[in-house]
Amino acid sequence: MWFRIIFAVGIILAGGAVYLAVCVSRFGAIRRLPHRWQRALVSLAAVAAVFLIISRVLSFVSAAIAALHVLAFFLLFGLLFRIIFRVTKKEPRICWQGWCALAVSLIYLSTAYYLCHHVWRTDYVLSTQKKVEPVRIAMFADSHVGTTFDGDGFAEHVETIKAQNPDIVVIAGDFIDDWSESDDIVRACAALGTIDVKYGVWYAYGNHDKGTYRKRAFSAEQLAAELEKNNVHILEDEVAYAGDLCIVGRADGWSGQRMDLSELLEGADTDKYIVVIDHEPADFENESKTAADLVLSGHTHGGYLFPFNGMGMLLGLDDLNYGREDRNGTTFLVTSGMSNWQMDFKTGTKSEYVMIEIQGQ
Repeated sequence: MWFRIIFAVGIILAGGAVYLAVCVSRFGAIRRLPHRWQRALVSLAAVAAVFLIISRVLSFVSAAIAALHVLAFFLLFGLLFRIIFRVTKKEPRICWQGWCALAVSLIYLSTAYYLCHHVWRTDYVLSTQKKVEPVRIAMFADSHVGTTFDGDGFAEHVETIKAQNPDIVVIAGDFIDDWSESDDIVRACAALGTIDVKYGVWYAYGNHDKGTYRKRAFSAEQLAAELEKNNVHILEDEVAYAGDLCIVGRADGWSGQRMDLSELLEGADTDKYIVVIDHEPADFENESKTAADLVLSGHTHGGYLFPFNGMGMLLGLDDLNYGREDRNGTTFLVTSGMSNWQMDFKTGTKSEYVMIEIQGQ
């Protein structure tokens, strides 16, 4: 499926580059060039130059996303002004399509950049009939260290989370990425080591943490060693206890082999408030049939980009792309993540960490 999507995007970008070059050739300065081939060459060069600059400053994926948005706005305003000029029967002297498309693209993508790079706090208050002491859980996922912030930037976010005075910190996968630099990973792990909370820091792997998609210098074994050195508890199809909490970390669904949650919870103390860390929100039906009280996930990034935010649910890949859902007494919370995968834009969602207050009897 992903190959088909990438192939389709490639075809759109290739055709879009030609269309954008034609549109750019209508700007006054280029339109005044004497020869058609000159206008075509300069326009195509301008489109290519902007794409390469964004690729260099941000990433190739970010440049592709930006290009698709610019293309969409050029098409939209092209259609709009074609209708307007056909109705008014006037020939434009100004390239209204181009100027409007560029202005809206700049505003829209700047906003999307801010939504991705700024990290908000999102709060949830949950109640339970179980006799447990009130607890504050700080949860984040998808920091993808190296995409929108480096190791030092991650350390700053850790300081923000510490200031919320949580009792426990939960990391729901994709802490790092395939492209994360070794120095940034070490710095980020060291930042986690500065967290001194009542019930500790707990972590379950996501699909990027072990280097799923490419060989990298920093191995999964090195990551585990660095985390454990900084007092981070790694759970992979394991059950542990902290105070009135039973904490369950599931192996990532992309690992190919993992236990059913019902198997994991066999023999677990169900008088405890059971918190499950499962990176991908794709097993709600089975998880809701267990004794789990709360399931924490990430992975979806809130759907990345409008209007495709719900595509994962539509295709049956995800049970929920963002927010809260309650099923059969189990609460599911899906975060949009602290960062993003290989792109610097979010629309229809934002970057966040989550604070959860559990109120017991």
